[in-house]
Amino acid sequence: MELSHLLMNMLFPPIFLILILAISPLYLLYIIVLSMIRSITMENLTQKVVLITGASSGIGECLAYEYAKRGARLALVARREKLLEEVAKRARAMGSPDVMTSCADVSNIEHCKRFVEETVCHFGRLDHLVNNAGITSSFYFEEASNITNSRPVMNVNFWGSVYTTHFALPHLKRSKGKIVANSSSCAWLYGPDMCMYSASKAAITNFYETLRIELGSVVTITTVSLGFIESEMTQGKHLSKDGEVEIDPSIREDAYVAVRDAKSGVEHPKHFVELKTRASVPFVSNFRVIGVWKWSKWSALDCLEMHK
Repeated sequence: MELSHLLMNMLFPPIFLILILAISPLYLLYIIVLSMIRSITMENLTQKVVLITGASSGIGECLAYEYAKRGARLALVARREKLLEEVAKRARAMGSPDVMTSCADVSNIEHCKRFVEETVCHFGRLDHLVNNAGITSSFYFEEASNITNSRPVMNVNFWGSVYTTHFALPHLKRSKGKIVANSSSCAWLYGPDMCMYSASKAAITNFYETLRIELGSVVTITTVSLGFIESEMTQGKHLSKDGEVEIDPSIREDAYVAVRDAKSGVEHPKHFVELKTRASVPFVSNFRVIGVWKWSKWSALDCLEMHK
């Protein structure tokens, strides 16, 4: 027995190393070819049905415009009806042939079921689900007198995506569609006074990474982990330790000190949509996008982590 263990310890490491050295060039060539295919092939979004949550402002609003420019039909969801209608009007002017709106709260499971059903009833199908709705919180954990006041952060950011995905999944499977999950670099780039927000985004990332394994190539999933984006959140709108929505401009400065630079949300959705509409080859269409941007230009930290 000891002799067999000794032989394994002596033979296995060099054999394993030789196999890695032999396979690595072929694997590298494989990745390069797939990257070339993905870079020149773009999904045609004309007449595709795209459901976007949190579409009344920020990233969701800009995503609606980018999809509209590519001829997609849109279902826009948010709580603020007036702002949502304004976004819908601009999306139509930018080229979307059909835009419907639904005033809803993604933290309410019945609302999620309703707006998914309304989308499918109106368009007859669903091709892309963009789970973008989210809120942030800002407080030091030890300062919270009632930690249950933070439940809305998890209810909107995590459960809002889970509920919507649950009801949309049967329709996405029929169309071999796509899910885009807006996570955050806060899921893995840690900073002070954002523990609940970071936890909710980490939950999103892990949920969709696991779901990708369960679904395989039937429905493709992209998890997008952005840095600080110019939006209502980075302008200081947040959920306080008391559970109240507040606007504190000083939080914006704190965010810049923590991560240094941010970039306007207007440009990112263009890349967001372009990355998501690359070739739907099963083994390249499921990936996570991670971006940390400088204010004036893309930085060297932009990267794609290939999954599957």
